[in-house]
Amino acid sequence: MKTVLMVAEKPSLAQSIAKILSRGSMSSRKGLNGTCSVYEYPGTFAGQPVRFKMTSVCGHVMTLDFLGKYNKWDKVDPAELFSQAPTEKKEANPKLNMVKFLQVLDAVLPVMNQAHGGEQTVFRARFSSITDTDICAAMARLGEPDHNEALSVDARQELDLRIGCAFTRFQTKYFQGKYGNLDSSLISFGPCQTPTLGFCVERHDKIQSFKPETYWVLQAKVDVDKDRSLLLDWDRVRVFDREIAQMFLNMTKLEKEAQVEATSRKEKAKQRPLALNTVEMLRVASSALGMGPQHAMQTAERLYTQGYISYPRTETTHYPESFDLKGPLRQQANHPYWADTVKRLLAAGINRPRKGHDAGDHPPITPMKAATEAELGGEAWRLYEYITRHFIATVSHDCKYLQSSVSFRIGPERFTCTGKTVISPGFTEIMPWQSVPLEESLPTCQKGDTLAVAEVKLLEKQTSPPDYLTEAELITLMEKHGIGTDASIPVHINNICQRNYVVVESGRRLKPTNLGIVLVHGYYKIDAELVLPTIRSAVEKQLNLIAQGRADFRQVLGHTLDVFKRKFHYFVDSIAGMDELMEVSFSPLAATGKPLSRCGKCHRFMKYIQAKPSRLHCSHCDETYTLPQNGTIKLYKELRCPLDDFELVLWSSGSRGKSYPLCPYCSNHPPFRDMKKGTGCNECTHPSCQHSLSMLGIGQCVGCESGVLVLDPTSGPKWRVACNRCHVLAHCFENAHRVRVSAETCASCEAALLDVDFNKAKSPLPGDGTQHTGCIFCDPVFQELVELKHAASCHPMHRGPGRRQGRGRGRGRRPAGKPGPRRPKDKMSALAAYFV
Repeated sequence: MKTVLMVAEKPSLAQSIAKILSRGSMSSRKGLNGTCSVYEYPGTFAGQPVRFKMTSVCGHVMTLDFLGKYNKWDKVDPAELFSQAPTEKKEANPKLNMVKFLQVLDAVLPVMNQAHGGEQTVFRARFSSITDTDICAAMARLGEPDHNEALSVDARQELDLRIGCAFTRFQTKYFQGKYGNLDSSLISFGPCQTPTLGFCVERHDKIQSFKPETYWVLQAKVDVDKDRSLLLDWDRVRVFDREIAQMFLNMTKLEKEAQVEATSRKEKAKQRPLALNTVEMLRVASSALGMGPQHAMQTAERLYTQGYISYPRTETTHYPESFDLKGPLRQQANHPYWADTVKRLLAAGINRPRKGHDAGDHPPITPMKAATEAELGGEAWRLYEYITRHFIATVSHDCKYLQSSVSFRIGPERFTCTGKTVISPGFTEIMPWQSVPLEESLPTCQKGDTLAVAEVKLLEKQTSPPDYLTEAELITLMEKHGIGTDASIPVHINNICQRNYVVVESGRRLKPTNLGIVLVHGYYKIDAELVLPTIRSAVEKQLNLIAQGRADFRQVLGHTLDVFKRKFHYFVDSIAGMDELMEVSFSPLAATGKPLSRCGKCHRFMKYIQAKPSRLHCSHCDETYTLPQNGTIKLYKELRCPLDDFELVLWSSGSRGKSYPLCPYCSNHPPFRDMKKGTGCNECTHPSCQHSLSMLGIGQCVGCESGVLVLDPTSGPKWRVACNRCHVLAHCFENAHRVRVSAETCASCEAALLDVDFNKAKSPLPGDGTQHTGCIFCDPVFQELVELKHAASCHPMHRGPGRRQGRGRGRGRRPAGKPGPRRPKDKMSALAAYFV
C-alpha cells in the first residue's frame, strides 16, 4: 500500500484537517523532532487505497542566508553582499530538525518513490476555511504548486536580505562606533521598513512645522418657540481677517428676523461595508479594539486554525457568486448576541454583498462557526465578534435616513441648519457604532417664513495641527503606496517599534524617536528614494509580474540589485550628510557613559555605555568593546585577565539568575580557536586562569549536547551551577561557606569533584562534619542538595532504555566532536532527574 504524505503549515491545522479527512478515526504519534505530530489513517487517493500520513511544519522551514565569512560583519565589506556573497537556504530553526523530519518539496523529491509514468508527485491543496466542505473540496481539486509564485517569493527574500543587510551593517557599525546614546542595538534598514518609518516622520514634520492661524466664525441662534432654539451654520464657514469678520457681524447683529429661503427633504442611504479583507481587519483592530497589527494577525491566525474564521490573509473584498453566504449565516442563528437579526435576514432573504475587489486569492474573512465570549475570551473574542458583526452587516440592507435642511437669510448673510431622521437602520443594527448620528428634528417651515433671531455672535478659533499617525492610518498609507503585503504590513510596523524608531502612544499613535527622525532626514538629504515609497512600490509590481509569469526572475533580481548597489555606494560616500544630523542629536562615545573598568592597553578607565547596545569604550585608545546584552554589568573584584591585563567585568542576567565574569578584550577577540566571539570566562579554555572553564567546569550539561556545567564562584551563599551554553541552572549547597572545583574526577562519570565547606549550624553531614568532597552527579549527599530552577531553553529529557544518565567532565579539554564519558545505567543523575 502506498503512503500519501500531507503537510500543513501549523501543528493545530494538521490535527484539524486529519480529523476531518479521517472522520475522527486516526492514530497519532509525536514526530522525531518532538514538536510536530503525525496522524495516520487509511483512505483512497487517485482511485487507489493508500495510507495517509498527516503532519505539519512549525514556522518557516527554510530561510535564506549568506555563506561562511559573509555572515561575519567584520570580515567583509557590506558592498560585497549585493552580488559577490553566495547565499544558501538553511533550516530556519535547526533545533527542530524539520528538514530531516519532513524532507519537504525540493528536499523530498530525491527520497520519494516516483509515480508510475513520471506523473506529478507533489500537489497543493487550496482552501480558505477549516470546514468539512472546504477541506474535502480541496482534496478533490488538488493542483500543482505554482513555480512562478515561488520564484516571486524567492526574489523578494533575496532582495530584502542583500539590500537590508548591506545598509544595516554599514549604518550600525558607522554610527554605533561614534555615538553612545542611540539606544538601539541595530540601526536597521529595510526596503519596506524604511518607507514605513518615512510616513511616520513625514507626519511628525508637518506637526513641527505647523503654524496655527486665527480665524473667525459667525454663529446665529434662532427661536423656534419659547422653549426651543436652533443653532445655524454660516454658509461662508470662516474668515481669516478680523476686520472683515467684524463687518459681517455688524451687518447681521441688528437684524430681528431670519427669513427662510429654501427647504429640502431628501432620502439618503449609508452603504453597508464591503466584505472584510486583511488590511481592513488590521485597521479596525488597531483603531477600535486597541490591538497592534502583529498581535491582531496572530490572534486571527489562531481563530482560523481553530476553525472559527476563514483564512485571514486576503486582499479580496468581493464574494464570488458561488460562495455559500447562507451557510455561515445559519451558524449564527442561535447566538445570544445577534440571533434575532440573523433570523430576520434568513426569513426575509439576505441582501447580496456589495461588489468589491477580487484579488484572485482567498475569499473575504468570514466567520465559519459560532463562538461565545466564554469560549474564546479576551482579545480573541473581541476580534471574532467584530469579524462576525462585519459579515452580518455585509448581507444586511443599507441604512436609510431622511436628511432635512433649511436655509435662512439674516440681513445679507446666509445660514443653514440640517437634521437627520433614521427611516431604516439596516446594517447599523448589527454595527451600532456606524449609526447615523441622532440630530434634533427641524421645525416644519416653508419658504418665506420667518423666525426670531435670538443671538448673532463672532467666535474666535485657531487652526490645529494634525496628530501623529495612528497605526490604522499608517496601514492605509502602506496599502495605498504598495508598501508590503497584507501579510507583511504588521511585521514592518512591528520592526520600526522594536528598533526604537517610533514609540506607540495612547490611541495607538506612532511618535518617531530622535533616532527615527534623524535617519529619515538623513535619507532625504542623501537619496530621497531610499525612504520614499515610490521605488519599493515599483519593485513590488515587478515581483507581482514574476508571480504571474510575465517577468523574468533573474532580470528583475539583477536589475533591482544593481540599482540599490549604486545607491549604496553613493550613500557610503555621502554619509557625512547624515552624520551632521546625528551629531546634533546624539553624544559621542567619549562623552557617554560612566567609568567602570581599566583598559589593558593604556590602563585608563573605560566608560560603560548602558544604552543599547551596551559596551565599553576607551577614549584614549579609541576602542569599543561590545558586551553581552539584556543584563547588568559591574566590575568584578578589580581582577585582571592574565592574557591581556584588562579588568574583568561581571555580567548578570537578573531574572534568570545567571552570571559569569568576562574579559572585554577576550570576548571581542577570542584568544583560542575553540572560543567564539562574545563568550565569557565560563567558555574560555585557558589552562590555568582561575576564572576559566578549565578551572570551574564540572561536567557536560544535562540539557544540551554542547554545554558544560560551570560553578558560579560569585553566587555564594546561594551557590549556583549553570550551563555555559543553554539556560540550565541548578541551585546547590545553600548557605555553604565555600565551594571549590577539585582537580580530582569522579571514578564513575569523570565529572570534576566539588570541595564543599558547610556552615556548622546547617551542615547536612553526620556528627560535626562540615567538609565534604564528592560528585554532583553521583554523590548521595550532594544529590539531595541540588535543585534545578530554570531550563526554559532546553530540550526535554526522558528516562528510557539506553538513556545517557550522566555527563562527563568536559571542562574545555575534550577534543571537538568527541562525546564525554557515560555514566553507568544503574545510576541516576541528580540533575537529569528533574527533566523526567
